[in-house]
Amino acid sequence: MSRLILLDSGPLGMATNPKAKGIPLECQQWLRSLLKKGEKVAIPEIADYEVRRELMRARLFQSVERLNNLKQILRYIPIQTDTMLLASSLWAEARQTGQATADPKALDGDVILSAQARLLADETTEVVVATTNVAHLSRFVTAVDWRSIL
Repeated sequence: MSRLILLDSGPLGMATNPKAKGIPLECQQWLRSLLKKGEKVAIPEIADYEVRRELMRARLFQSVERLNNLKQILRYIPIQTDTMLLASSLWAEARQTGQATADPKALDGDVILSAQARLLADETTEVVVATTNVAHLSRFVTAVDWRSIL
C-alpha cells in the first residue's frame, strides 16, 4: 500500500518561511527528508488558500513565492464538487454530534481537508494528514502531528 501525505496549513505555512529558524526550519528539513525518501506529499487546495491568504495579508511576498514553488514540486489537490459535498455532510454530522471544529459561520477548512483526504484514500493508498492540529482533523481522517511522520 502506498502512502500520500497531505500537508495542512500548519506545516505548509512553516515550509514557506524564507528565514526559518527553530520549529519552522525543523519542518522544512522534515519535508526535504520525506521527498528524499520518495514519499508522496501533496498540498490540498484548502491548505494553500489558508496559508496564501495570510501571507498576502501580511505582504510576505517572498513566502508567497516559496508557496508557488512548492506547488511545482509537490502534488496539488484541487477542490472538486465531490469534496464539497462530502465536506458539507461532515460539517453537519460534526455539529449534530456536538463536535464542531469551527465557528458555525466559518468556512471550516478542516472538514474540507478531511473530505479531500477521505476521497483520496482507497485500498491501495493510505492518506495521512500532516498537521499541527490533530484534535480537529482526527475526528474525520488519519491525522498526525507532522513530526511523527517519518
